[in-house]
Amino acid sequence: MAGAQAVKVTKTALDGVVIIEPDVFGDSRGFFMETWNKRRYEEAGIRETFVQDNISYSGRGVVRALHFQNPGAQGKLVFTLKGEVWDVAVDVRAGSPTFLKWVGVTLSADNKRQLYIPPGFAHGFAVTGDDALFVYKCTEFYDPKAERSIIWNDPQIGVEWPVKEPILSGRDGQAPMLKDLDKSLLPVF
Repeated sequence: MAGAQAVKVTKTALDGVVIIEPDVFGDSRGFFMETWNKRRYEEAGIRETFVQDNISYSGRGVVRALHFQNPGAQGKLVFTLKGEVWDVAVDVRAGSPTFLKWVGVTLSADNKRQLYIPPGFAHGFAVTGDDALFVYKCTEFYDPKAERSIIWNDPQIGVEWPVKEPILSGRDGQAPMLKDLDKSLLPVF
């Protein structure tokens, strides 16, 4: 390929949550980019081993949130292959100095950004384009017994979603508020 691949890393307000912008090589035929390269991402500070990849497809107005896994907290490298989402990471690690703080980032097929979310954070996204094909690289295997959720619009967290009337799964619509969640289910900082 033309030239060495690189990634630009931008820190967010939450330690460990970073925006990644890979080099993109384009011409009249389209483009080429690496979505993962162990060596380059280690140089960028992401040293976890990824063990599972997932893809979801959703239409406009769908909100998938706020999910985390404990035990077996998953780090996630996420990006959009088609469409646009507003992606959210929430620090739910008990004892963390940024407990319940959140960041939101637009990820799209056009901007080709990725977001790395370390283990111990809840994750969610809202589809802001017509639809979205969304990829998750995960550092732990999915364990349905360890799956946890917090209601997408929990006022204690205060995420400012760009979707006012979301389309939710039954599970996401019935997720508990943080105040009603057994605190022993939260990851520890």
